[in-house]
Amino acid sequence: MTASQRLWRHPEFARGAHEMRDVALGIGAWGLVAGIAMAKAGLGAALAIAMSLCVFAGSAQLAALPLMVQGAPLWVIWATAFCVNLRFIIFSAGWRPYFEALSRPRRLLVAYFTVDFTYIAFMRRFPQPGAMSDQLAYVAGNATVSWCAWQGMTIVGVALADVIPSRWGLGFAGSLALLGITASLLVDRGTWIAAAVAACAAWAAFALPFHLNIVVAIAAAMAVGVLVDHVAPPRPRVEPSGESA
Repeated sequence: MTASQRLWRHPEFARGAHEMRDVALGIGAWGLVAGIAMAKAGLGAALAIAMSLCVFAGSAQLAALPLMVQGAPLWVIWATAFCVNLRFIIFSAGWRPYFEALSRPRRLLVAYFTVDFTYIAFMRRFPQPGAMSDQLAYVAGNATVSWCAWQGMTIVGVALADVIPSRWGLGFAGSLALLGITASLLVDRGTWIAAAVAACAAWAAFALPFHLNIVVAIAAAMAVGVLVDHVAPPRPRVEPSGESA
């Protein structure tokens, strides 16, 4: 039996997939919006799909796309995508104790499939490092659902961009879906403060060109989040429950 077959049949694969199922509805809705936006921005179908497959970072794609349409300098596009994805540095640091024993190619593969909700669900499932096979199977199941939801609906959006009318308000629907998902992640004082700071910073810097207020909001939220986490009392250590799926 190959390694991929072992992951597919592992109980943690099914658990990871199940826990991403509801979130995938919001991911798919926003993927549809992203596909339509890329097509209507003038990207050809092949280029739009290639961008989605290679980048696989919805927030970075949607932040960079209007800058590309407006002809923003390349450094602005790169800087925006970099700032939007800064949070993955935190994810990488959090996952280091779990996956540092893997080879570099396998770590890069895990990094490619990592999205916010996969990281959050994984850390809830494994508050402490456990068996590598369990961890990899869970990530594989979770990431498979999120990747298929995003890529599949992005392709649908690209293909049907000329058929779906703008009056349907899919952009607004996708925004509501992501707002609902984001609200579910506001679980403590630090996340609430960071979200409030981000909203205030985005509003205060709204007049900046090329939607740079988004970059300002992300930078401010991350700075405040790190500060709050630094001054907050240490969280109690969560012991493994010994539960097996």
